[in-house]
Amino acid sequence: MAVADVYDALISRRYYKDGMAHEVAVDIITKGAGQHFDPDIAAAFLEILPKIKQIADSLADN
Repeated sequence: MAVADVYDALISRRYYKDGMAHEVAVDIITKGAGQHFDPDIAAAFLEILPKIKQIADSLADN
């Protein structure tokens, strides 16, 4: 759940910060694989990036 939680936290706008771009969030997760994130889970996340992006875009705040 850490990968999904961090991705959501990074791309989501909060009252105290703007959301990051999808690409920046993915880069942070990629660099954290094997350190902050289980490498197998990070790899599974990366395998389904198009679907993740599609869902994130459909739920994004305007």
